Amino acid sequence: MQRFLSLLAITLVMTLAACVTINVYFPEAAAERAADRFIQDVLGENDRRSEPPPPPATGGFHWSNLLIASAYAQTPNINIDTPQVQAIKQRMAERHREHLAGWYDAGAIGLTNNGLVDIRDRSALGLADRRNLERVVADENADRNAVYREIAVANGHPEWESDIRQTFARQWIANARSGWHYQQADGNWTQK
Repeated sequence: MQRFLSLLAITLVMTLAACVTINVYFPEAAAERAADRFIQDVLGENDRRSEPPPPPATGGFHWSNLLIASAYAQTPNINIDTPQVQAIKQRMAERHREHLAGWYDAGAIGLTNNGLVDIRDRSALGLADRRNLERVVADENADRNAVYREIAVANGHPEWESDIRQTFARQWIANARSGWHYQQADGNWTQK
């Protein structure tokens, strides 16, 4: 009898352990919302704030609640409000106002398919702007690389950096103004 109870207890514990599965996945929809908010702040087009997600729905009583702590599905959220991310965003917004917006409009620079900025046509700018062009674009790309890394780390998943970068790359293009140039997947430039 003692052996039977021991086997029953082991079987019950193993069955309960098999029922608990934790999936850590990249929350793409949440990342797109976060990227849009960040980008619109940088571009100076974010007059509206998205509403917080609704609280998770609670289910009724189930016998498994006695054995396993309940975990409710929640709308995933990507944190972009850390001091490090905010500092980068502020620098990027200032750089956009001072230089990049006009350079996008002139066609001198464009958005790459990997979430960065590239020089397209130096001759589209006057001599005074050409002197700053490479430095400003390099500073912008350094901040973009840093923000993708910081967002992944701030959310406890450094391995998400490439997913964050790809999401931002798509959203930079989606939020681009009409007339701005962007790089297609094949590397060719096109105008929005």
